[in-house]
Amino acid sequence: MDAKVQIEVLLFSFLYGVFFYFISLVNNKIIFNKKRLYKSVTIILFMYNIVLLYIIIVYKINKGIFHIYFFLMMILGFMLGVRLHKYLLNNVKYRGFVAKVKKRCYTKKK
Repeated sequence: MDAKVQIEVLLFSFLYGVFFYFISLVNNKIIFNKKRLYKSVTIILFMYNIVLLYIIIVYKINKGIFHIYFFLMMILGFMLGVRLHKYLLNNVKYRGFVAKVKKRCYTKKK
């Protein structure tokens, strides 16, 4: 595998880590008030789809060759996603809008 392909896969893995973090936030908000069985099935299907999507895209980029540093870049991207999410929540201009969204997403419905 040449250097150009490795850099492409490293960049993709990093961006996929950020994508994975934000998609997992959405998934968590969707299943927040659901029953335990529904949560378990949804999490299993979500993880299966995310892993399958990563494998398919890496297979298209470099014929399915995996290295440990691809996963390390994904973890770094995930950690950057966490920091980026905290930064955006603390520094967004329209705090009233963020408060409304938090109230709507994190309150239990009766």
